[in-house]
Amino acid sequence: MMRRLGFVAFVGAAVLAVPTAAFSHPPSPDLPPSSDFQKVTLNDFPGEPIALAVLPDRRVLHTARTGEVRIHEPSTGRNVLAAKIPVYQHDEEGVQGIAIDPDFAHNHWVYVYYSPPLNTPADDPTTPSFNEGDAPSEGTAADFAPFKGYLQLSRYKLAGNTLQLGTEQKIMQVATDRGQCCHVGGKIDFDRAGNLYLSTGDDTNPFFSDGYAPIDERANRNPVFDAQRSAANTNDLRGKLLRIKVGKNGGYTVPKGNLFKPGTPKTRPEIYAMGLRNPFRFTIDPRTDVVLMADYSPDANAANPARGPAGQGRWMAIDKPANYGWPYCVSPDLAYVDYDFGTGVSGAPFNCKAPVNESPHNTGLRNLPPVEKAEVIYSYGASAEFPELGTGGIGPMGGPSYKYDKNLKSQFKWPAQFDGKPLFAEWTRDYVKAFTLDRRNQVTRIDDVLPEIVFDNPMDLEFGPDGALYVLEYGDGFFAENPDAQLARIDYVRGNRTPIPHAAATPTSGQAPLTVAFSSAGTTDPDGDALKYEWDFNADGRVDSRQPNASYTFTQNGNYRPVLKVTDRTGRSASAEVILPVGTLAPRVSFVTPTEDQPFAFGDTVNFQVNVVDDAPVDCSRVTVTYILGHAQHGHPLSTASGCTGSIVTFLDPGHAGSDDLTGVFVASYTDTGTPPQTGTATVVLTPTN
Repeated sequence: MMRRLGFVAFVGAAVLAVPTAAFSHPPSPDLPPSSDFQKVTLNDFPGEPIALAVLPDRRVLHTARTGEVRIHEPSTGRNVLAAKIPVYQHDEEGVQGIAIDPDFAHNHWVYVYYSPPLNTPADDPTTPSFNEGDAPSEGTAADFAPFKGYLQLSRYKLAGNTLQLGTEQKIMQVATDRGQCCHVGGKIDFDRAGNLYLSTGDDTNPFFSDGYAPIDERANRNPVFDAQRSAANTNDLRGKLLRIKVGKNGGYTVPKGNLFKPGTPKTRPEIYAMGLRNPFRFTIDPRTDVVLMADYSPDANAANPARGPAGQGRWMAIDKPANYGWPYCVSPDLAYVDYDFGTGVSGAPFNCKAPVNESPHNTGLRNLPPVEKAEVIYSYGASAEFPELGTGGIGPMGGPSYKYDKNLKSQFKWPAQFDGKPLFAEWTRDYVKAFTLDRRNQVTRIDDVLPEIVFDNPMDLEFGPDGALYVLEYGDGFFAENPDAQLARIDYVRGNRTPIPHAAATPTSGQAPLTVAFSSAGTTDPDGDALKYEWDFNADGRVDSRQPNASYTFTQNGNYRPVLKVTDRTGRSASAEVILPVGTLAPRVSFVTPTEDQPFAFGDTVNFQVNVVDDAPVDCSRVTVTYILGHAQHGHPLSTASGCTGSIVTFLDPGHAGSDDLTGVFVASYTDTGTPPQTGTATVVLTPTN
C-alpha cells in the first residue's frame, strides 16, 4: 500500500515530542526474523478504523467510528458493507468495539458497542456564532441535563455478509456526559466460560487539569471535569472493566467473582476492575483467562510536586478483581495530589493504600479498595525498568496472547516461538512488542515483533483461526479515512509468499453509462509464479473477467469497489480494490478562512468559511467543521460546528501549554445529496503564536 506523509490522530492519546531512542533488546534467538513473515493488505479503504473481529471462516469484521461495519471476504477479496449503524459522533463517540459470540458458528451473534444518536443537542448551522452541540462548561444541573446520554452494548445476527440491524438485542447501557471530550474505551472480549468483558473510559474532559488528575469538584462546573464521578465511583460503570453473562434473549446476569458482591450498597456488581482512565484495548489470554489490558496516560509532560506525576501509560495482567487507582494513583507508590480547583491550593497526596472518594459527584462508596500495581508502567522518557519500550508518546494497546496449535493446518499460522507471549502495541510509537511472563504474570522480557514490518498506528490486533495476526491500522491523519489506514494480515511464511496485486481504473469517475478500462500493471509475485487473475467489477461476488487487463461498462450510477484477486500456483491469493464513484462527482471542499499555517493564539475565536463546489446545489447545513488540538503525533477533537460559516473557540488546556509541537487543526466535510451521495473533505493546520 502507498505510504504518504501526514499527521496522526487518535482519541485520548498523550504525546510528547521526544526522539525515539534505540533501547530495544537484541532480538530474541527464539523469535524468527521479520523476513520470515509477510504483510498482506486486506482492505486499503477501511473508513476511520476502530476495531476488528475475525470470523471462524476467516472473514474479518471491521468497524469505522462513523458507523460502518465492513466484512473482508477472502474467497473473493471483496470488502462488503455489512451495516451502517446510526451513531452520535461528537468528539470521540461513534462505533467502538466489535466481537463475535464464542458460539458464533451456531448462533451468529455479533456484539457492538456504540453511541446511539438519541436526542442530544447538535449544532444549528443558522446560528454560526454559537455551537449548540457543545455542552456548557459551567451552569446548573438543568443546563447539563440535555447532554445526558449513553453508550449501548448490543448484539445482532449476521446473515451472510449482512449485519441485520433489525435483530438487535440491547444488553447494557453505559451512561455518558455528551458534548465534551473524552475517553469512551469500548473493547469487548470473552473468557472460556463465555463471560463477556467490556472496557469503558472515564468519560472525563482532561483539558483543564494541567495534565494531572481531573478532579474538579466546583458546584458550577460540568461534572464531566471530575473523574471521581466515574472511574473512582463504585456505583458507576465508567472507567471500568465490566464482566457479565449475556442471557439467551438479551440482558445479562452477573457471574460470581467480581469486585463487589451483588447487593452491596452503593456498588455495581458488573465491575471487575476499576480506577481506569481509557482502557482502549485488552484481550483475554485463551489459556488462563487473564485480562491483558492497556490504559491510556494523562498528558502532563513532567512531574509536579504540587499536582502529581508526569503522564504514565500502563499495561496490566488482571488475574483478580482490583482497583487500579485512577484518578488518585498510578500505582500503590505513585499518587496524585488532592488539588482544589476553586482555590488553586494543593493538599496532600492521595493515600493509595486506602483511597477515599469525597467528591460531591460520587454516588458510590467513600472508602475504596487499595490500589493494585500494573505490571508495566512507563512515561515519555526512557524507562529504567523497561528500556525496550523506548521513548516518545504514550499510546498503549493491549494485544492478544498467541496460542499455538500444532495440529492446525494453516499456510499462515505463526510459529511456536510466540506461544503464550502477549503482544503489546504502541499507537504513538508505531511498534509491536512481545512480552514474556513468569508464573506470577510479571514481565521478564520484552522483544521486538517484526521491527522491519510497518505498524502504522496499530488500532486493533487479533490472531485469527488460521493462526495469522490480523491488524487494523489507523494511519496518519485526523479523524477520517487516512491514506495509510488499512486492514492487513501478517503471515508466517512457509515456502511461497502471497502475490502482491495492483489495480487501476481509467477514468476514475463519471456518469453512467461509463466504460472503464482496468489494469493490473504493477502486480507482482515474490516467487516469480504465474498468476491467475479474477476481476469482479461490480463487487457482486461473481468473476467478470479472468484477463490481466479488461474493460467494463457501468450502466447504473453507484459507488463501486471493483476488485482484482490474484492467485499463485500454491493457492495463495490477495486482492486490490479501486474506489470508483459512478454518477455525481465528489464535492470539492476548501477553506476560504482560516488558511494553512495561519497564525493564531490559543483561546482565540477563529472564524471559518468553507467553500463547496459540486455538480448539485450546495446545502450548507450539511457542512461540518471540527476543531482538533493537534499534539505531535495525534489529535484531540474538541468541538464540531455546522454550516459554511461559523466560529470555534480554539481553547488549550494548561496540560498542553508550553509544548512546542502544538497546532490548531480544522477539518471540513461535506456530503452531497447526489445519486449516489459523495463526500469531500479539507484540512488546514494553523500555527500557534502562544
